[in-house]
Amino acid sequence: MSMTDPIADLLTRIRNINSLGRKRVSVPYSRIKEEILKTLLREGYIDQYEMEGDGPQRALRVTLKYGPEGEKVITRIDRISKPGCRVYSGAQQLPRVMQGLGILIVSTPTGVLSDNEARTKNVGGEILASVC
Repeated sequence: MSMTDPIADLLTRIRNINSLGRKRVSVPYSRIKEEILKTLLREGYIDQYEMEGDGPQRALRVTLKYGPEGEKVITRIDRISKPGCRVYSGAQQLPRVMQGLGILIVSTPTGVLSDNEARTKNVGGEILASVC
């Protein structure tokens, strides 16, 4: 069965596991998912991710981050640009998430970046998701 929106699948799996308070989730591998997870790792929203398996059965195992008393680091994670309605923005027009407390994940010509990294490098692109 083919998946029409693998990014939404990744975000939904993270959202569901986070709401249950569990630490780990496994998602099917794709390069864009790995790039999104790298961005979440750089920004401190997840603890780690690792590749498991070989060939077509590869998967990414994501370890979520929680505070010292079990409070959630990710309180909200939403898909912005969808296959039916793409959302693009220039570097200077990227909106701020919760006045800078959250991030946008942006697919740019230089790779998948957070909104802060995209503003610093002065590149715009497709707004994939918001995380706070």
